[in-house]
Amino acid sequence: MFYKFAAVLATLLAIYVYRSGRAFFHHVLTVPNLPKGYFVGGDYRDHCVFIKDEKDNRLNHCEHMLFWDHLDEEDHVTNRFILLSCDPERREWNTVMGPMNDPDPFGHLWIYSTETGSLSPISLANYPQGHDFHPIGFDVYPSKASAPSNLFLVNHARENSTIEQFVLDPAQPTVATHVRTLTSSYFVAPNSVALTSPTSFYLTNDHLMTYRLPRPFGSILSTIETIGGPPLTWVAHVTVLPDGSIEHKFAALGIAFANGVALSRDGLCLAVASSSMAKVHFYKRDPSTNDLTLDRDVIVPFGPDNVMYDDDDTLIVAGHPHFPSFVAVVESKSGAKAPSWAVSIRPFAANQHGESEGQKNSRSKKTGYDSRAPLSASVIAPASSTDEVETIFQSDGSVYGTATTGLIDSQTGTFYLTGLYEDGVLVCYPEPRSI
Repeated sequence: MFYKFAAVLATLLAIYVYRSGRAFFHHVLTVPNLPKGYFVGGDYRDHCVFIKDEKDNRLNHCEHMLFWDHLDEEDHVTNRFILLSCDPERREWNTVMGPMNDPDPFGHLWIYSTETGSLSPISLANYPQGHDFHPIGFDVYPSKASAPSNLFLVNHARENSTIEQFVLDPAQPTVATHVRTLTSSYFVAPNSVALTSPTSFYLTNDHLMTYRLPRPFGSILSTIETIGGPPLTWVAHVTVLPDGSIEHKFAALGIAFANGVALSRDGLCLAVASSSMAKVHFYKRDPSTNDLTLDRDVIVPFGPDNVMYDDDDTLIVAGHPHFPSFVAVVESKSGAKAPSWAVSIRPFAANQHGESEGQKNSRSKKTGYDSRAPLSASVIAPASSTDEVETIFQSDGSVYGTATTGLIDSQTGTFYLTGLYEDGVLVCYPEPRSI
């Protein structure tokens, strides 16, 4: 009996090492030798600044951000704003990492103008009385010819996690009007949203065993799932019907900690962050059915949090290189800081150097890649045969830590970064800023 148990245990351990050994070694056991700060566009001290709420200091602990584009009749961008979801009391209420002490204080939405640099909080109109507001991932449909936009947002409320639907009107951009709250038994641990139409979206669920389980099982089992990386989470596609009911279908199963999700500009590719496995899954999408087919995986040098496509369909990925340091910040340990890393992922040109995929992979392994960064991604993550990975920003947490979402405005070359437990937003410009 003992030998059978030992054999089963050895088999399970071998499977774990095969699947998750690399990620566990690099992102749990090893502290990365990251610089104080690095920006690919130049010295971060000259190129990077912080956007802060100088009045009330409420622009902090921001999890997600994205562009809200205003388009003309020909779909040209006439104005571009950044929307942000922030929760200043995240240290007291975090249903993913804990703790779950005080859900009463509200989180906030913000709007930032990339043209004027103005920053304003967004008020919530018609929001249900007594309903918590702890925003995480969200997505908004572009406004065409000044038409209102639908916004869907994951809300980690006290009793259960929900999806909130709002309307944003370009005529009143600092007011989000609440439409409805979506609930479903399928929403086990909703995290991130990627719209496929004004009333439908992909939705990630990041855990099966959540922090909401009774103590001590919630904290123990969710941590085991986070570190162990069993493929227990999924991506679903949700359609909101006119009467407010939903159609739900599973689109991709067997993902380890499905976190951020983003749809390419052409709507044919869906990127999903697997935080536990330190990789990004790319799926081919059938727009007529919203079915997904796994196309490829790209390993990144950190646990990816959110993923965002730029105007050229280059994927921007931000995340956490060292899990224990991140946990120390979550637990508010004295002197704790957690590193940040953001990279771009861009598919190789089909005819690059006239080489086959295998030849490109062999060349990358011999010469390395991401050679400009102080700590090259190639030290941690093996070269991809399909995509180029390059560091945009990295920090040991001294300049900016706990990175969650990176954005690049392709029109200006400006880079934006949020941090889950940081004050303000980091902005890095392609040209040095005069002080």
